[in-house]
Amino acid sequence: MAVYKIGILNGDDIGPEIVPQAVNVLKTAVQAYPDIKIEWFPLPVGYSSYLEHGNSLLPSVKETLYQLDGWILGPIGHMAYPKVPECVNPHPILRRDYDLVSNIRPAKGYESISCINPKTDLIIVRENNEGFQPDRNMFKGTSDCMPTPDMALSLRVITRRNSSMAARTAFELARQRNKLKKVTAIHKNTVFKLGCSLFLDACREVAADYPDITLETCVVDTFAMKMLMNPLAFDVAVTTNMFGDILSDEAAGLIGGLGMAPGLSVGPKYCMAQATHGSAPDIAGENIANPYAMIMSGQMMLSWLGNLKNDSSAILAAKDIEAAVETVLSEKRHLTPDLGGSSTTDEMGKAICDALKALLK
Repeated sequence: MAVYKIGILNGDDIGPEIVPQAVNVLKTAVQAYPDIKIEWFPLPVGYSSYLEHGNSLLPSVKETLYQLDGWILGPIGHMAYPKVPECVNPHPILRRDYDLVSNIRPAKGYESISCINPKTDLIIVRENNEGFQPDRNMFKGTSDCMPTPDMALSLRVITRRNSSMAARTAFELARQRNKLKKVTAIHKNTVFKLGCSLFLDACREVAADYPDITLETCVVDTFAMKMLMNPLAFDVAVTTNMFGDILSDEAAGLIGGLGMAPGLSVGPKYCMAQATHGSAPDIAGENIANPYAMIMSGQMMLSWLGNLKNDSSAILAAKDIEAAVETVLSEKRHLTPDLGGSSTTDEMGKAICDALKALLK
């Protein structure tokens, strides 16, 4: 029997509305597979944790996370946090301290959902802990500074280790997807001759371990244009931090917006399911938030852990979730307002659970 220890961190604003939907879907999916056992660990995080416990990321929570396989993290509304040391943005800390080097951001369109290109089906893998990110690319201090009142400096960090890890994630996904079996390494070595060249060298080194997967390279601005013109030309793309952050939002624009954009951060030992979208404080408490991205982030976590542990049942359960979600989207009877429907968050989540039960009869 495969045992998975999974944390539940609701996050802020709409987080307590959409994270439970993802948990319910995962619980429903694994019911059909008695050889899967999930142990759940609810944990406080974010502003509610600060209000209740005096800290947005408690040391005890961090210690518990080290004992888990992965966790579901709801959106974090850190821009509204008070500027005090006890109320910090948990994102960069979790990504850095648990070595979550690869950020996986799929963009999949559906014919039933209004969008620019419903045939879109690609994944962008973004290196997660380096690049220009000043909150996580230094051991001490910050890479974003002002030597004078009229000069600001931002330092970009690229390492062979993290580039290789992100590339390996991309090649593994291309092999698992078994579609175009192609990885596109995105760069700008026409300008960043050392940083982007090091990234490309790492990608080529990893490619040698995957003779069944084709590696191609593309300059970032060219890729941005080609993805809009013909997203079907791409399978899995891998790139550095900021390029990936921008391009994955562009890809989400092709499929209907960030409400349709799930995400998973992975490292050698841990994974964190986290939707790409924000905490949407303007609709918090109204029970109308679209749970798709959070549910599919959980689905990605189950699939990733199943592949990591060679657990065929977990892989199948993840595929069941994907099929149930597609059923609900195609039927268009239980969709939230942003998807053109009139259902609540709870109703859409329940419809996906019901579709799973019908599928598994």
